[in-house]
Amino acid sequence: MPRMGPPDRRTEQRREQRQALRERILEVSREIVKREGFASLSMRKLAEAIDYSPAALYLHFKSRGEIARALRMEGLASLRDVFLAHTTIADPAARLNAMARAYVEFGLAEPETYRLMFMEPAACADPDAQGDDRLGKAAATGAAALSLIADAFVELRAADRLPPHAAPLACAEGLWANLHGIVALNLNGASLPETPAATLVELSLDAWFAPVNGIEARGTDPRNRPDTSTR
Repeated sequence: MPRMGPPDRRTEQRREQRQALRERILEVSREIVKREGFASLSMRKLAEAIDYSPAALYLHFKSRGEIARALRMEGLASLRDVFLAHTTIADPAARLNAMARAYVEFGLAEPETYRLMFMEPAACADPDAQGDDRLGKAAATGAAALSLIADAFVELRAADRLPPHAAPLACAEGLWANLHGIVALNLNGASLPETPAATLVELSLDAWFAPVNGIEARGTDPRNRPDTSTR
């Protein structure tokens, strides 16, 4: 490997400094969003927090919307990783149970990040992203997470553990929508019966795993179900 001369080292140092500043901008942005919500994030507040001029920030991000896109991508990647942690569960119904519970736990533990990911219109948060591939990349990351749910439904279909009319992808989208509803209603402080979120997840899954041909599609002994007595 050729040795770098002084100009090369300076170029590499500048690149590392730029990357470090970018990561610092995202770190502080993430803290502000988690603490105060996306509406409170501004380029001026961010510049003051990291002790840089707003002009320096614009060299890395053109707008707060572009920062929102980066944070949204991070959040979607984290959610995908949450799902991946459960892909070693062999039984697809048990795997879906674990993923569903993890999804709700993620949303309730990271409320402002979740709002930014799924309750803030992407085009409004980052209007400059329209017309290029930035929204497409976020959609692809979300699709990767959705595919992990869909894979479990594909396995259930192959094992004849879904109703005949149930398409795996439609089931995955429907379950995701159901889980989002549980999280969104909790985050918005909706007046709901005092039912723990974990119990709502169980009830949602029961709707998908209705008995097929007299055989319980869940494929697990009810006595072995996770405790849902707490939120």
